[in-house]
Amino acid sequence: MKLTFLGTGTSMGVPVAGGFGPKNETNDPRNHRYRCSAWIQTPERSIVIDTGPEFRLQTLRAGIGRIDVLLITHEHNDHLAGLDDLRSYNYAQKKPIPVYTSKQTEESIRHRFSYMFPPNKTPGSVDLDFKPFNGPVTEGDCEIIPLPVRHGKMEVMGFRINDISYITDVNKIPDETAEKIRGSKILVMSGLRWSPPHPTHYTIPEAVEVSKELNIANTYLIHMSPFVDHGQVSARLPDRVKLAFDQLEVSV
Repeated sequence: MKLTFLGTGTSMGVPVAGGFGPKNETNDPRNHRYRCSAWIQTPERSIVIDTGPEFRLQTLRAGIGRIDVLLITHEHNDHLAGLDDLRSYNYAQKKPIPVYTSKQTEESIRHRFSYMFPPNKTPGSVDLDFKPFNGPVTEGDCEIIPLPVRHGKMEVMGFRINDISYITDVNKIPDETAEKIRGSKILVMSGLRWSPPHPTHYTIPEAVEVSKELNIANTYLIHMSPFVDHGQVSARLPDRVKLAFDQLEVSV
């Protein structure tokens, strides 16, 4: 089972348009981050999590030839804006793509992308097949478990796929969800910046503490702002917690 980080940046991407962010330029490619997305491969399934604004570019540089399942965390633009780029996979695979997400996110997608759905469906537009997701589901050799978390006042859907738990845009993990994460071999979780605290995201020290409480051996942080320098921050982290970067591949 292999996890590829397609993007690890915060909602504006890194570096940020318009000059926002640190003024010192860096040549470290790990500090250049597309919006968050991930690709999980098993012998029987190719699973994508989220379709952000750079999704087409992410699929090309990762070489994603097939998408069997799409998981969507929530309806914010940095996780959905590339949804239309799934058309080519529909054309090649000749069938709709199964989608697992919350009911709230499904409703938002149907509203914002109304041209993809009857009665307004445009011929040739993306075909999605929303599946019920109220508990664990099985897709081939993958068990997918919903992991609802809090992003301020908003609920965001995380996912446990076999031994990998993936959570983004989070500042609180309910106890019931925490129990479902325990035992994961890999935890992926957002860590926006070192400081100051943020109303809807864990800071990096907060994410480190969560990883410790859950006793996860390997945690990878994502959704990082331009103020996170990969080399400098990595040097401050415990061995069990690492900063992810675009195109990083890890295996279970």
